[in-house]
Amino acid sequence: MELKISSRSQDDVAVVTVGGEIDLYTAPQLRSELVESLELGARRLVIDMSRAEFCDSTGISVLLSAMKRSRDRGGDLELVAPKPAVMKVLQVTGLDEVFVIHPDIDASPVAAGTGTAQ
Repeated sequence: MELKISSRSQDDVAVVTVGGEIDLYTAPQLRSELVESLELGARRLVIDMSRAEFCDSTGISVLLSAMKRSRDRGGDLELVAPKPAVMKVLQVTGLDEVFVIHPDIDASPVAAGTGTAQ
């Protein structure tokens, strides 16, 4: 399955929507998108995972790396609406305690207007 990525930015917040499977083959595409968002001035990355069906250890590694880069710039990385299969991976690895996870985009600070228009 291919990976579909779209992003939008405002100020220092980038909202990246991911659809499909994040695995060994597609993770480099996600890495490139996240690095580019940071290079274009984003400090805070909000990753909408509501359309991601699967995420393996390679994808988790990309998210952790992006979170570190974001935090190095004074920002953070937040996950929004991970599907049950993705949430299970986060829980099994204990990363559900590391990442800020919002149940849906409406619950994230982005929806409240703190940086990105809807």
